[in-house]
Amino acid sequence: MSTPAARNVVRLKKQPSIRETVKSALRSAIISGEMQPGAVYSGPSLAEQFGVSATPIREAMLDLVREGLVVAMPNRGFQVTDVAEQDLVEVTQLRLLLEPPAVEIATPLIPAEALPALRAQCDRIVRFAEEGDLVSYLTEDGEFHLALLQYAGNRRLSDLVASLRSQTRLFGLSSLHQQGRLAASAQEHHAMLDAIEEGDAARARALVTAHIEHVLTDWSAADAPEAT
Repeated sequence: MSTPAARNVVRLKKQPSIRETVKSALRSAIISGEMQPGAVYSGPSLAEQFGVSATPIREAMLDLVREGLVVAMPNRGFQVTDVAEQDLVEVTQLRLLLEPPAVEIATPLIPAEALPALRAQCDRIVRFAEEGDLVSYLTEDGEFHLALLQYAGNRRLSDLVASLRSQTRLFGLSSLHQQGRLAASAQEHHAMLDAIEEGDAARARALVTAHIEHVLTDWSAADAPEAT
């Protein structure tokens, strides 16, 4: 049986190491559904797609095993794990408890000199949404939200949110793009940053809340794989 392709996983900006670049790409591909639940991906096949040796692929996949995103299949490769609907509900509930109040705390602490880089991130999120590059969209989206959270000054909270984000599955993004609605959703990041730039912490919190709630409405089940 041929190994399924992970179509867009390599189109990402470089991280501090090849291993981190690969891991970030694979994580976003799994969350977006580019790499399908239940499918088995071989290390050599992924290494060929990335144009790297098998070592960083294996290291990255073992990191994702520890995160629960894949399981090792001896002599075969790595199988993408699935997330049940209740798991997604619980993860989203936790994110709603953590992220909006953290952004409210962070808003007055974000320096003016940080805003241009954050605005550029928002622009990239919109561009990737318009292009339908779901892997890059999710990677940039995650980096933007974690960049905001770092100003709340709680490293453990940021680490926990990053872990929770990796446990989601957003199969509905593909349908949103096909319907022309993903770009509009992506624009919400600009609205969040507008509120932050204006110092309106309460509005920033409300916008982050609405953004996360999309996980359970627009983003998740629109084109989820049917059970077999």
